[in-house]
Amino acid sequence: MDIFVKIAEERIRRAMEDGEFANLPGSGKPLMLEDEAWMPEDIRLTYRILKNAGCIPPELEKRQEILNLKDLLNTIDDDKERLKKLRELNFKLMEFNIMRKRPLYLETFPGYEQRIFEKFTGS
Repeated sequence: MDIFVKIAEERIRRAMEDGEFANLPGSGKPLMLEDEAWMPEDIRLTYRILKNAGCIPPELEKRQEILNLKDLLNTIDDDKERLKKLRELNFKLMEFNIMRKRPLYLETFPGYEQRIFEKFTGS
């Protein structure tokens, strides 16, 4: 671990013990964080500017389509229609991976990983 990280961690630990973080504004409220971990660091600022201008990057649009399809799959009772939507979801995941130039981790889409596991194991 870098020496500066160790020093910072130690100072933060001491400040917490001394109660310096108590009663801060927003204490106990959830943080409003935007998950931009999927985005390469060199283009995060550009996407944030586009977002503030009301534009949606293609990757975000594709990701939203994937999430919507995932939710739709939970509501379909007809097996043929479900299979059709599952194929569409797989195709969109493939497109998304190509856009990102790195693999999509299924942890991003909870439940989908379990369904794939069940499909292959017959559970």
